[in-house]
Amino acid sequence: MPSPGSPPDFFALSRVVTTTRSSHVSSSTEPTEPTKPTEPTGVPGGELITDRLVLRTWTAAEAAAVAAGDRLPGWAPDFPAEGDGVIAGLLGENPAWLGEYGHRLIVERATGLVVGSIGLFWPPSGGVVEIGYGVVPSRRGRGYAPEATRALTDHALGAPGVRTVSAGVETANPASVRVLEKAGFRHQGTEDGVAVYHARRG
Repeated sequence: MPSPGSPPDFFALSRVVTTTRSSHVSSSTEPTEPTKPTEPTGVPGGELITDRLVLRTWTAAEAAAVAAGDRLPGWAPDFPAEGDGVIAGLLGENPAWLGEYGHRLIVERATGLVVGSIGLFWPPSGGVVEIGYGVVPSRRGRGYAPEATRALTDHALGAPGVRTVSAGVETANPASVRVLEKAGFRHQGTEDGVAVYHARRG
């Protein structure tokens, strides 16, 4: 977690994240103007493509490299961030997170570089699945976070048994609130400093 006085750049992954499932970084400097909606397109291999991004599943080798603190070609200089390391460490005990409705790397189409990660905490419970995301500092302020969030949310809402995608964000992090609002989420309530947002099918 960031040290006291550091920028509020952490986005709470979800309510299912307990003491063993920490929070995931996200943009604290996303622009305030609305991001143009993009329609994700599925391609062979389970990738989701938006105007500027490709969302693809992690490989076991990538997860192992991040967890071990190693670097692989094709990563932005500041990837992985702290939250990516948290997720990589949990992928081994949550194999469903490596599937179509799990966690994905965010790839910048213009450069082919991995610039963050985003994921669903599969399986859903009572028709609800939770989402978390993070974009590295060098790519913040470009609207990547809401673009990726909208694409994966739309994909999740097309899955059998999923009616709602949920996200929880600290109210002290207004940038993450803007990300969710631009991605089409609506505020459901706030408890203990955490605002809950939902996106629903239809």
